[in-house]
Amino acid sequence: MPELITISPIDGSEVARRAYADEHHIAATLHRARLAQRDWRQVSLLERMAVLSRAVDAFSANKEAIAEAITRQIGRPIRYSPNEVAGFDTRARHMMAIAPEALADIHPTPIEGFNRFIRREALGVVLVVAPWNYPLLTAVNAIIPALMAGNAVILKHSAQTPLCAEQIHAAFVAAGLPAGVFQYLHTDHASTQKLIQAKEIKHVCFTGSVAGGIAVEQAAAGRFIGVGLELGGNDAALVRSDADLAHAVDTLVDGAFFNSGQSCCGTQRIYVHQSVYQEFVGRALALTEQYVLGNPLDAATTLGPVVRVAAANAVRAAEADALAKGASQIVDTRRFALDDGKGAYLAPRIFTGVNHQMQLMADECFGPVVGIMPVKNDEEAVRLMNDSPYGLTSAVFSRDENVALSLADQLECGTFFMNRCDYLDPALPWTGIKQTGRGATLSVLGYDYLTRPKSFHLKHLTSGDISAF
Repeated sequence: MPELITISPIDGSEVARRAYADEHHIAATLHRARLAQRDWRQVSLLERMAVLSRAVDAFSANKEAIAEAITRQIGRPIRYSPNEVAGFDTRARHMMAIAPEALADIHPTPIEGFNRFIRREALGVVLVVAPWNYPLLTAVNAIIPALMAGNAVILKHSAQTPLCAEQIHAAFVAAGLPAGVFQYLHTDHASTQKLIQAKEIKHVCFTGSVAGGIAVEQAAAGRFIGVGLELGGNDAALVRSDADLAHAVDTLVDGAFFNSGQSCCGTQRIYVHQSVYQEFVGRALALTEQYVLGNPLDAATTLGPVVRVAAANAVRAAEADALAKGASQIVDTRRFALDDGKGAYLAPRIFTGVNHQMQLMADECFGPVVGIMPVKNDEEAVRLMNDSPYGLTSAVFSRDENVALSLADQLECGTFFMNRCDYLDPALPWTGIKQTGRGATLSVLGYDYLTRPKSFHLKHLTSGDISAF
């Protein structure tokens, strides 16, 4: 039977080998989840919060081992991986804290003689399909609120990050979560599609590629279940003439190259007012050339490999396309010895002379590459920023909040930033438009997608309303 084999991009070594779940394993998992959810939904909100808090405690206590596992699985520098464990903790606790408000009954304007309210009920069994690039943060966005709402959860993690699913599950076991309420499965694509079609699954939370989102929608077609899709991005930023350039450069270079550019909300397109364009490019180049491309287990490394050689080759293809169409790549990649043009290690790359006929500016590249383009005014910038099949985030760097808010109303995106980028605030919904997907996670609105509304309409009878028999 085929096996799941995880290869580290660091050195090509084997990190994990697991048997894929067979039909019997999947069926048993679904059965346990359905039965466990019947009891879990009856548990009070405070009791759910208590056990999930213990699970987060147990998870965070294993921070160093979890961080190292992330680095070995995806190649993120070890100096940054612990931050994702901390982020898991922060988001989980925020979503637990707001659950009483998010799940509270809704009472319309009172009418004498009636008790009317809307209650949010658990859906049942929620399937979370998580990606490898932020294996904890993308998963926690759905897992904790789904459980807090009274659902059972089955986690299907990426084949690149199977250890993350196992480590999350171990924390729930240690916390005493009832068996079957949270489980994980290692499945291939065909089995995952069958899993989505299983009658026990009542909602799917998917984070991944556009192609993956299409496959999820096709698998769920005709089942009339909710499908949350957080897909691709080709996020854009505008640096206005009144921006703090030092701050803009520091923020946007990090937004472009953090996690080797492998972020759905990473900055891939930067539009700079022509009056400050040359200065911005010069500063960005100087900062970029300070990155240290190396073994991510070395504390000095600030840029690790991309997730696999095939991903690196896709980035190289986008680079070749840009160069063939007239762009210039201005970083001296010879400074980064590990970038040999063949493996998973990629030097950061800045492209100028770009246009929207280039793949770099028109599609998601998912690597340490960014295009910088001058613009004459805000109107041109808005037109270019909106010229994308994606709509996750947009950023404007300016000292004028009123102007920024005016531009925000014109930009097609799920999240608008002023003077920052590449960030999720758990108090705000994480959502996108166009090919970025639909639905939302995080914030009180995130709970709306993990519950169903049920209306209660109670009429109070007086003695005169009751017929005598």
